Amino acid sequence: MIVFDLKCEGQGHIFEAWFGSSADYADQKELGLLACPLCGDTRIGKALMAPAVAAKGNQRNMVVPQQGVADTAPVAAGPDEAKMRALVEALADAQRKVLEGSTWVGRGFAEQARAMHYGEQDKGSIHGEVAPAEARALAEEGINVAPLPFPVIPPEAKN
Repeated sequence: MIVFDLKCEGQGHIFEAWFGSSADYADQKELGLLACPLCGDTRIGKALMAPAVAAKGNQRNMVVPQQGVADTAPVAAGPDEAKMRALVEALADAQRKVLEGSTWVGRGFAEQARAMHYGEQDKGSIHGEVAPAEARALAEEGINVAPLPFPVIPPEAKN
């Protein structure tokens, strides 16, 4: 995993995003899948970042994750760590509840959402993938859509 600080051109918002690799970032940028979480601007670029330079081997301060947390989980340090962890867990729980009974439709999300909205298909709860511009187009048509705070692993990609 790699983390980049990204910046939208419209408002200059800076936000953090995680990618599997630099190539994943480039692919998502090229496909228009990146959007500012604050204003929705899809004109996104990398922001200036300080390099992560490790201290000498015997002088590093190690942050040890709590027992039961996955090895790849991001860990915060500082006085607000417990509040941040509780907030992230509450958001993840809320997303989990929203997705209960929802059907994964992948990249067919926009097509199926429109079909339901216009009565061509039975209504139901769905979730999937859509480019930010297409999500805005759906909203402009009066179709209720909302971004999820956390990525969703497609059922076929789960172990």
